[in-house]
Amino acid sequence: MPTYEELRAQAEQARQPTPGPQRPLIKVGVTTCSRAVGAQETLDAVRKELADRGLEADVMVTGCWGLCYAEPIVEVAHLGRPAVLYGRLTADKVPQLIEGAVATDRVGVVPELALAVLADEPLEGVPPLSASGGLEFFAGQERRLMANCGVTDPDSIDQYISRGGYEGLAKALGMTDEQVINEVLESGLWGRGGAAFSTGRKWEFLRGANVTPKYMICNADEGDPGSFVNRNLMESDPHLIVEGMAIGGYATGASYGYIYIRDEYPLPVERMEAAIRQARERGLLGGDVLGSAQTGARPGGFAFDLEVVRGAGSYVCGEETGLIASIEDARGMPKIRPPFPAQAGVFDMPSNVNNVESYANVPLILREGAAWYASVGSENHKGTKMFSLSGQVQRVGILEVPLGTPMSDVVMGAGGGPPEGRALKAVQPGGPLSGIVPASDVGIALEPEPFKERGMFMGSGGLVVLDDSNCVVDLAIYFEWFAEDESCGRCTTCFAGTRRLLEILKRISSGRGRSSDPEIMRLLADTMSYANCVHGQAAPTVVMTMFSFFEEELNEHLYNKRCPAKVCRGMVRYEVVHHSDKLPAAEAICPTQAVVRENGSYRIDQGKCIKCDACREQAPYAIAVVDEFGPG
Repeated sequence: MPTYEELRAQAEQARQPTPGPQRPLIKVGVTTCSRAVGAQETLDAVRKELADRGLEADVMVTGCWGLCYAEPIVEVAHLGRPAVLYGRLTADKVPQLIEGAVATDRVGVVPELALAVLADEPLEGVPPLSASGGLEFFAGQERRLMANCGVTDPDSIDQYISRGGYEGLAKALGMTDEQVINEVLESGLWGRGGAAFSTGRKWEFLRGANVTPKYMICNADEGDPGSFVNRNLMESDPHLIVEGMAIGGYATGASYGYIYIRDEYPLPVERMEAAIRQARERGLLGGDVLGSAQTGARPGGFAFDLEVVRGAGSYVCGEETGLIASIEDARGMPKIRPPFPAQAGVFDMPSNVNNVESYANVPLILREGAAWYASVGSENHKGTKMFSLSGQVQRVGILEVPLGTPMSDVVMGAGGGPPEGRALKAVQPGGPLSGIVPASDVGIALEPEPFKERGMFMGSGGLVVLDDSNCVVDLAIYFEWFAEDESCGRCTTCFAGTRRLLEILKRISSGRGRSSDPEIMRLLADTMSYANCVHGQAAPTVVMTMFSFFEEELNEHLYNKRCPAKVCRGMVRYEVVHHSDKLPAAEAICPTQAVVRENGSYRIDQGKCIKCDACREQAPYAIAVVDEFGPG
């Protein structure tokens, strides 16, 4: 069985190619988000263009930089020159890139396609990535978990090891299980899935269980709309999660682990399974990990293995006991606790459930030490946190910042705020079971307490930005529909409570709200707090924060029968207010033929109109949305 030193030496020899005098290195990020905008076609086009021109270059697939707003991203590096990132590099732009940045007689930078240079100083007018004056998206970031994202090939274990990968596991095997857990405890790491419970304490509970076998479980279900940090890590640096789970197995006495990935994530499944196979081949998983029987602190050595379980798509499988039921091939229904998973988890054996990001932090803590980990963050919460930024924001993406960073730095700084001409209205953190932070509170610190004080969760890292074109009542309808649809159906307080809340909100949005509705919704929310799991308990959170921060907007719907954002279909109608040469296009696109031409002029047939907004998108100055129950 090879030692870690031997694996590291082998990896150094097989590490990623280095640019040569006539042989540049071209990296293409291929992940779910980049595939959606043509990254695979870009990769194919790069290879074809090089072949057609007879040019020599190394082409490599990488993960995601987090710059989702600029995908597809291609990096070009030459010997002795800083690498350059090119953004929005679709397949049709590849010939221009190869001509200007790769062809041997014209090696240089293509400024009109360039996004940033990987250096501290600008190059030929291209800004640096993260230094002063660089990309705003990188300002304030502390990339620890994301250090390999966009840099290495996620399918190459050698590239991971050559950058320090599995060093944390090697160090752990030279310590006692108690020492490993103490290191995690001292770091202050807590669960990144939303509950914010101490990771080291959880491991301590499992270590204390006297029954075997024990299991480590990774919750990669990530069902919150607007949250995609776990996907990014699994697609970009899968070995980081494998290593973290192996360290957890050693510390707790677990011998097997499950990585539960939702079935809507095919690429993370593919890359995690490849990482597990590679780790097993190198002796990093399986029996006698890294020859620990001879070199480790545990008599008899350490054996640990992993497998990927594909989830069935139920949102409640994100709750740890629902996830455990799904692993067992049972219906994904949360269980009443106690017993807790550390006492009786999967197959009724002691188990530990942690989030992807929680496990991914552990190798860094073991590699660099608890003091290093705690050197960033707030007074109460150490380390960094990944956040995905989406919604009505100029720069959608994934970033990593120290805990305690003002949310405004992420939303208004890195994200650039709402689109030009719009005003920030709110930020929705933590998914459908959380609430809504108003624009006036956008400066709160990104750590659990400020969100709890406002009656909501910070959650697993999703931040969805709303501007003044969004309606809070409409958002509440969507989240209550989601909570009702995803309820497992066990608790009447949950499935009936969410259904009743949804009925009331829909009635309000159609202009039929009653003055008694707010009191009934508060009563429902109070009753739902007695549901058996967090799904039912937290489902009314968005409604309660609407009462706290957006009561004026709710009252406009309830008493004045109008939607200020003109989003609620039951409170608006579409009318032709100006003649325009774009109206024929609006007529052609209407699915119900509600745009009617009579005697050379146009009108909207209100009986046919389904208020889909397609016509106004074609003729925005000719067709207006006006209040149904009052003047437009």
